[in-house]
Amino acid sequence: MNTQIDSTAIIAQEEAIGILPVDNGNVKPITVIGTESIRNGFDPLCLQQAINSRMAPGVTDLVLNPDAHGGYGAPIGCVLASPTHIYPGPVGVDIKCSMSLLQLNIPNEELNDRKVRRAIINAIEQRTPTGAGRGQRSARKSRRVDTALGRKAVTQGASREVCEALGISPEWALHCEDSSHVGHDDTTAALEARLEILTRAGVMEKFADKMMQLGSYGGGNHFGECEAVEIADSERARTAAEVFGLQHGRIAFLSHCGSRGFGYQLANNQFHALEQHFERWHLPYPGADKKLVYAPLGTPEADAYIDDMALGANFATVNHMLINALVLEAFQEVLPGATGQLVYFISHNIARKEVVDNRQTWVHRKGATRAFPAGHFALKDTLFHSTGHPILLPGNPQAGSAVMVAEPGAARSCYSVNHGAGRAMGRRAAIRALDQKEVDQSFDDLDILTNCRQYPKDEAPAAYKDFQEVLRSVELAGLASNVANLKARFVIKDADKSFGGAA
Repeated sequence: MNTQIDSTAIIAQEEAIGILPVDNGNVKPITVIGTESIRNGFDPLCLQQAINSRMAPGVTDLVLNPDAHGGYGAPIGCVLASPTHIYPGPVGVDIKCSMSLLQLNIPNEELNDRKVRRAIINAIEQRTPTGAGRGQRSARKSRRVDTALGRKAVTQGASREVCEALGISPEWALHCEDSSHVGHDDTTAALEARLEILTRAGVMEKFADKMMQLGSYGGGNHFGECEAVEIADSERARTAAEVFGLQHGRIAFLSHCGSRGFGYQLANNQFHALEQHFERWHLPYPGADKKLVYAPLGTPEADAYIDDMALGANFATVNHMLINALVLEAFQEVLPGATGQLVYFISHNIARKEVVDNRQTWVHRKGATRAFPAGHFALKDTLFHSTGHPILLPGNPQAGSAVMVAEPGAARSCYSVNHGAGRAMGRRAAIRALDQKEVDQSFDDLDILTNCRQYPKDEAPAAYKDFQEVLRSVELAGLASNVANLKARFVIKDADKSFGGAA
């Protein structure tokens, strides 16, 4: 693969918007969101993957967000639109990796006592295990999910039946981007049939073990983070915050995780199946990259992928809902009288049917977040039609995170924004370059507690891009505006160094 292209190929159009020409200008260029300093930071692999993705069959639009960096076939931090084809690569191996935010009624100052925070951390860990290979068996106060309930969870998502069986408030489903997903023919029956096919084929031999991971974070960049909420000082922000249910000066809990080993298994199986299909029919890979396999819509291959993606997405949805229920239970154990309401649950690794340029299109977001503004037709009959839905953007524990709301200008990016800060250093580079004592001391200096004896160096704040510059890019481009800042009080991470990633 040619990776000689660099950021000088990006042509600035506005302060925070540029274009990357493709095929000598014969096709629509790639839209690039980011200030000059952000654009200069895009690595050659990221840009080459973006070009490969834009030139792939059926692709009509490609957007690079300010957090973009090289990924698995397509860049992490990109949006790919196609009305005719489905692509696993621009979804990724962690199907429906997502963010959720739980607003609690607890004043921030109640957590000034480090002993109280440590007790809450312990209570959460007793319910929500971390680590790539760990599940409910390692958390004595978790919810047990048997095979029958697991099958309902992955085919129904956060249905009333599933929520009530797991002790989740069914009302939280109203605060989800998608509380459930259906199969290629828009039915749940297609998912039930697909699960049977996978079971008979031996793909789901460890289904029961995968269901035991519901209500857990996993490894890699997944986390739970206790936040102090600071509403931005503007009328727009205050109005949106009231609709969202955000409470200034009180505690919220931000979670980042996905479909765990179940989603990874589904995605990995799909990559292998489609690669075999390409080899069998001697089809060329876009950009000579096997991870850009695809299937034309309406084919058996596309139907199978859409069904598998929906199964993984339903797992991720229930996983988040259960984590939030367990986190609320942990706070209540330490601080009796605590109450909580889900603010929002939103994905950043999914393909969805949406309208782009007045045409129904599959919008693939890989490390990218949906951003529908006030009045968008897709928000009709939801809680957020008058304001736009919440956008949850994790930065890092020390720089903070943000809740934003889309502006009409988001139409320029297929109604999408970044999913966070984005990596500035690869994991191995961060491990080599950063000093463990300095990383740990930086958390102590800011009075941010963690559950780790040693904070993972590859997840240290210094391994990520300048979050404030990323947010500034989004606002300057007219995509979204700030509603609230989130300041970390403590962090739950994977403390087991023997694992990494989503599985």
